[in-house]
Amino acid sequence: QVQLVESGGDSVEAGGSLRLSCAASGLTYSGLSMAWFRQVPGKEREGVASVYLGDGSTYYTDSVKGRFTITHDNAKNMLYLQMNNLKAEDTAMYYCARGLWVADHLMPLEYNTWGQGTQVTVSS
Repeated sequence: QVQLVESGGDSVEAGGSLRLSCAASGLTYSGLSMAWFRQVPGKEREGVASVYLGDGSTYYTDSVKGRFTITHDNAKNMLYLQMNNLKAEDTAMYYCARGLWVADHLMPLEYNTWGQGTQVTVSS
């Protein structure tokens, strides 16, 4: 059974940086996409960034372009999210997710395996 375990969430000041990590168990193959989502209480889960493992293509929501970078280490089966120049509006619970043959890379319904989340809090 595939498991995803996130880590790296913390409380930081605006302008700071964090790197989130997601340890994935199970096999990887070219049809997989892995992604980071975030959610604040009372709002829908939002796609932040995604990577298609088949060719390494990455996708970002507009609000994080130029600040966040998603990477996947195939050898370690680890997913990362480097977050720079953090803003208060980035405060959320961040989730790692995995999906197969994803069509809409930032749509939560496309992903069928989820981690438990890691909290990121940015103070202004």
